[in-house]
Amino acid sequence: MQAIARKPTRLNHLLAIPAFAGIYLLAALLWRVPHWVAWVYGLMSLLCFASYAWDKSAARSGRWRTRESTLLILGLLCGWPGAALAQQLLRHKTVKASFQLAFWVTVVLNVAGFGMLVALSNK
Repeated sequence: MQAIARKPTRLNHLLAIPAFAGIYLLAALLWRVPHWVAWVYGLMSLLCFASYAWDKSAARSGRWRTRESTLLILGLLCGWPGAALAQQLLRHKTVKASFQLAFWVTVVLNVAGFGMLVALSNK
């Protein structure tokens, strides 16, 4: 029997944010998390959301587009929560499977980097 590939649901994207918030809060309660980390996530998420919105607008009007690599790098650099929201609220970059795979790889890498930062901050 052949396995059927399922498309990620909107719920998967939106659950990743509170899941990470829970991980962040747990880490902050149990260990020292530098205060600036929350600011970086917040600011980069805003920048990333704005970049997705700009790209969606450009796609609709035929203007110059933001490179996918730029969107992915912004997500990797702590902007992925804003990217996940933008993808769902703006319905942008949700269909292209190769982009979605790359996006989720950047999320995993960012969360792993967060874990390493917490570990190094508590040595």
